Amino acid sequence: MASPSTSLAFKAQRREPELIGPAKPTPHEFKYLSDIDDQEGLRFQIPVIQFYRKNDVSLASGKDPVDVIRKAVAASLVFYYPFAGRLIEAPGRKLVVECNGKGVMFIEADADVRLDEFGDALQPPFPCLEELIFDVPGSGGVLNCPLLLIQVTRLLCGGFILAIRLNHTMSDAQGLVQFMTALGEIARGAVAPSILPVWQRHILNARDPPQPTFAHREYDVVPDTKNTLIPLDDMVHRSFFFGPQEVAALRRHVPSHIQSCSTFEMLTACLWRCRTIAISPDPEEEVRMICIANVRGKFNPPIPEGFYGNAFAFPVAISTAEKLSKNPLGYALELVKKAKREVTDEYMRSLADLMVTNGRPHFAVVRAYLVSDVTRAGFGDVDFGWGKAVYGGPAKGGVGAIPGVASFYIPFKNNKGEDGILVPVCLGGPAMKKFAVEIEKLISNEPSADSEAPVNYKLITSAL
Repeated sequence: MASPSTSLAFKAQRREPELIGPAKPTPHEFKYLSDIDDQEGLRFQIPVIQFYRKNDVSLASGKDPVDVIRKAVAASLVFYYPFAGRLIEAPGRKLVVECNGKGVMFIEADADVRLDEFGDALQPPFPCLEELIFDVPGSGGVLNCPLLLIQVTRLLCGGFILAIRLNHTMSDAQGLVQFMTALGEIARGAVAPSILPVWQRHILNARDPPQPTFAHREYDVVPDTKNTLIPLDDMVHRSFFFGPQEVAALRRHVPSHIQSCSTFEMLTACLWRCRTIAISPDPEEEVRMICIANVRGKFNPPIPEGFYGNAFAFPVAISTAEKLSKNPLGYALELVKKAKREVTDEYMRSLADLMVTNGRPHFAVVRAYLVSDVTRAGFGDVDFGWGKAVYGGPAKGGVGAIPGVASFYIPFKNNKGEDGILVPVCLGGPAMKKFAVEIEKLISNEPSADSEAPVNYKLITSAL
């Protein structure tokens, strides 16, 4: 179930980082981010990584992936020229892109390892990640820094690794995949992306005057009175795989009256409960489960195709630690379902209003856990001419302005050929051991009769 540790160690030989601007002149203008984009909780760099095998029958056979992708980046930035700009901050902490064509950071590298040395099943945490996505000094900030850092690393076997670090205020997972897909299309010979980018960040701006209509408890100010945030030097990264057998075992704990729950909701409730038991907070203290909810299909008027900004909310489920830990799984599941139902068109407008009235706050992180489902984002489908990625998606869990809080749900095929969901988790050492034990309990133990789901339990795939 959990990813094995690896002793693989290597060094990547890097050429001097370079800035790549648009291949043609682009407008010099100022573009405002939305009031969802520029909240404090998105002001960080998020890493994504793609692994590709050598493909002797592809159109790209014999070509240098570094050269192909470098040229495709320049051509793609003609369409996505805001990525080549720099963020500045206007009054009221408002973020604005100065579209000045300065370019994105690009790194060419070679590593003395083969793809198969990473193991049978590629999954976070990846060894020597810092070699595959080099933190160029001065490039990792939010303001006046490159908005994208791209590193292409050749491998001894003829495969390569593409790593991207994105300033999260610019795009969510779907927006980043849209750009990467355009990059792949142009790398394969297209003259323009099949889906043209749309800015229109005003769609997710606050009303005038702003009038929040929801409590938005995901943005509560919660003091860390008992040092519950994970120290950076004590973080343990580990991935957990939930295939057909694990999902079926978890479903046996779902009460019969919640037959419409999705896999996302069930898994989220399970992880929240197990993580709370693992970190052992004060029984009377509140713990939070924050779910990333994509709103592209819920907004009115609809968010247009091609929009590549952040289009999601952070609905939150709240419970005391004692109630969450001692109640059956159905208790957590009800809370998660209720939180997701709150996200509507009005909820998003209220959220944008809150950002303006409250100074663009960070969501609560103390005794909080955040999950983001990228199973449908399409990272693995991005093709630069060598076929689909062997692994594509988040480079690690625990990323964010406050490290250690977030996990991703990543589509994954294990070494048995089973399709499932991979969840990178970040916890302190002792808590990680407890977490693994609690997960194993739910998967291996039979549920009590009153919590068992009926035989004809209806499986509904997550819409997130």
